[in-house]
Formats: sequence, structure tokens, C-alpha cells
Amino acid sequence: MRILGLDHVQLAMPPGEEAAARRFYGGVLGLTEVPKPAPLAPRGGCWFVGGRAVLHLGVEAEFAPARKAHPALLVDDLAAWVEHLVAAGIAVVPDETLPEVRRCYVADPFGNRIELIEAPVEVPPGPAVIA
Repeated sequence: MRILGLDHVQLAMPPGEEAAARRFYGGVLGLTEVPKPAPLAPRGGCWFVGGRAVLHLGVEAEFAPARKAHPALLVDDLAAWVEHLVAAGIAVVPDETLPEVRRCYVADPFGNRIELIEAPVEVPPGPAVIA
């Protein structure tokens, strides 16, 4: 018996903010939105994939942003991502705490913390598993 991997990460978002989620996660981060299964669609929210990353945004009526807990998304060229994010008007918080790890933090439109971490080696593309 063992853990095989991580299927997805879910973040909360406020009700009725799907358009803002799509602009940030789809438009700025370039993730692809995938349809939620029909039984879950009435709950609101959005699901996104990119490479092997699967990110679900679920509506929470009593929303509070995750400022410490966060997903860390692997990126191919952190410097290019920082330039892209700054050009898009997104505040980037650099982090050099671990000199061997190139990373930074941004916040989504709802205040959720997102870490972008440069992949140490090329990560082969693989299909995202949708649960």
C-alpha cells in the first residue's frame, strides 16, 4: 500500500468570481480550463490543467484566501515568467531563502498564494489526470 502521486490541488474562491479566475489562471498563467463533471458544475468554480498540474477552484461562501498554504507550480523559465507577470500587472514576490531553488510568489485575484518554482531539469510533458 502506497501513495502514488498527487491528483489535483483545490483552492477556494469567492462565489460568482469565475470570470476573474479564468482571466488569471487561463489568461495570465496560460492554464487550460477543463469542464467540471456535470454533477459538480452547479457548485460553481473552475478547473484548470497545464502540463501535469491540475488545479481546481471551488466556491466557498465564507471565503478567506490561502496566504500560507499554496500550490507550487513548476515553470520552465522563471525569469521569463516574472517578466510576463510584471507586464500583466501582477505583483511578484521574489524568494531567495533557498539559494539552490529559483522561485517566487504571486497572488491570484482572490489573494490565494501561488508559488512558481523553476523546474531543476526538463519535466517531460504528460497528460493531466482529471478526477
